[in-house]
Amino acid sequence: MAHKKTKTTAATTTTTTGIQKKRDKRSISNLKTKKAKTAAAAATTTGDERSQLDHVQQLGQQLLSSKAHTNNLHLLLTYISPSSPPSLVVESLLSLQSFFHLHISTLPASSNGAAANSAASDPDVIYRTWLRSKFDDLVKSLLHIAVSPLSDELVREIVLDTLMEFVQLGNGEKFYSALYHKLIQAIICSSLEAEFLLEVLASKYFKYVDVRYFTFITVEKLCKTLESNNSSGDKAGIKDKDDSKASLECSIKKIHFILSHIPPLGNVAENDAIEMWSKGFLSKEGDQQEDAKHTEGKNKQKKREKITKNDVPLGSVSKKMKLKFTKAWMSFLRLPLPLDVYKEVLVNLHLEVIPYLSNPVMLCDFLTRSYDIGGVVSVMALSGLFILMTKYGLEYPNFYEKLYALLIPSIFMAKHRAKFFELLDSCLKSPLLPAYLAAAFTKKLSRLSLAVPPSGALVIIALIHNLLRRHPSINCLVHREIGEETNKDDTKTKQESVSSDGNAGVGSDVASEKGVDLFNNEERDPLRSKAMRSSLWEIDTLRHHYCPPVSRFVLSLENDLTVRAKTAEVMIDDFSSGSYATIFREEMRRRVKKVPLADYAKATPTSLFSESEFPGWSFKYDGTNEEVKTF
Repeated sequence: MAHKKTKTTAATTTTTTGIQKKRDKRSISNLKTKKAKTAAAAATTTGDERSQLDHVQQLGQQLLSSKAHTNNLHLLLTYISPSSPPSLVVESLLSLQSFFHLHISTLPASSNGAAANSAASDPDVIYRTWLRSKFDDLVKSLLHIAVSPLSDELVREIVLDTLMEFVQLGNGEKFYSALYHKLIQAIICSSLEAEFLLEVLASKYFKYVDVRYFTFITVEKLCKTLESNNSSGDKAGIKDKDDSKASLECSIKKIHFILSHIPPLGNVAENDAIEMWSKGFLSKEGDQQEDAKHTEGKNKQKKREKITKNDVPLGSVSKKMKLKFTKAWMSFLRLPLPLDVYKEVLVNLHLEVIPYLSNPVMLCDFLTRSYDIGGVVSVMALSGLFILMTKYGLEYPNFYEKLYALLIPSIFMAKHRAKFFELLDSCLKSPLLPAYLAAAFTKKLSRLSLAVPPSGALVIIALIHNLLRRHPSINCLVHREIGEETNKDDTKTKQESVSSDGNAGVGSDVASEKGVDLFNNEERDPLRSKAMRSSLWEIDTLRHHYCPPVSRFVLSLENDLTVRAKTAEVMIDDFSSGSYATIFREEMRRRVKKVPLADYAKATPTSLFSESEFPGWSFKYDGTNEEVKTF
């Protein structure tokens, strides 16, 4: 037993030593980078700034060399300001960072608490409390520089690196979540666009799992704060309300940038190493699992295999990351999103959010609310809603009624029409779809073919081709003759066709007349559209369409589509993103076998029209020139 403990202690010491070496290498590389940036900033200094820079360097050397010059902290802190020259800010920051790097682990958690609980006669406690207050002042100044419009981008990047190093070491070499929360809050709540700062944060630090974890926690808290402030600020004046609305939209855009740039944990292999910015991440959970290993016996070997190379339980990390990811996104979606952010969220929701949620059905309220808005927003919400219905068992009774209402001419010119047509084809693919519903969509598309551009007509023909092939019960729409059976059906439906207000249908008297289409194009309910009593006469008109690709493609509907062995479905994505330009390019590439040339069997004509066609008129040029009169 003692031998096993010795082995475990030795392994832990080896792992800790390896992690510490990595952290020392990381600190050295960061220090070299900052020194190089300092030299770049100092290259543009003037004579007065150069003398001040030498003075700041001397103060820093004194501070790091002897404890007697600790009061230089206050002098160096005066240079940490957005109004100071960048070279002085960077130089003083390097000295302060090197000083606090040595003492940050011994500082109390709070200067106020330490001063209240400690004895006044203990000089060491008083000294460390004073250092803690200076460290807090440094953090406040750095946050002010990071979000100030007066600060240079180079200085902002150095300040961000310094703050993240304090986050790494400021909590007993564990992740300093309180400082990280202040950093994210300062960036989000500032009036500065902060795109550069957010890009640096995402590119450098979002690859670490613990940074992502605490980012989700911070975003959730900030979203709840913004939501409560927005609900409580309704009684403000008009001017204050406009300012608060603009500030809220700016904060929401920053939060969306952060959430959209955090890479998901995804499916991590059990033997893969997870990069951590600080050590001790989820240490309590790890200790609990270590205790469980000694008690369970048979599962001991399995649990050891699920520990990553950083001694972090992989199952615990994945579960907790997914939970925090879900809470952050759900809190964000409850905010009043600007229209551009709203559309971008809907476009990427089914790819970047739904697969990584702990329970994707939680998005049903947001997606159904977006789907009910109508227009382009409904088209964008269709992808996420379709995934919830097909993969996660969401029931949405009015789904097809809302989808039917989206079939308007403007949808064929929408930006995301390609994805919409592909989803429309997928939604109508089920063989359990009722015949009246398949007929209503087919007839609606057929009527739209008269009012859409040629690219839209090609998509409609492809959709109708697939619908007729999948649902043989609606093939009666292809060719219908008015005869005795139709008249009998009409006499039956005359008595049953009652409108919603209880009055008989106006068009029932003319139901048996030839050339009358019973389909109601204005009806929003597919059940009441009377599509099954109509025909696809609009498709027959496309045979004479002015665009040759349309008139050629419509001939595919003349085949017997009920014989599935001889026909195949048309790929909608081949036509969904078409336009006039794509049609023209395809026609230019097309090789014509028989070129349409004029064949003059008798003689070459000398005039455009013959005199026999227009008696009394002469079309010959006499060669006389008329004088041109100028006025």
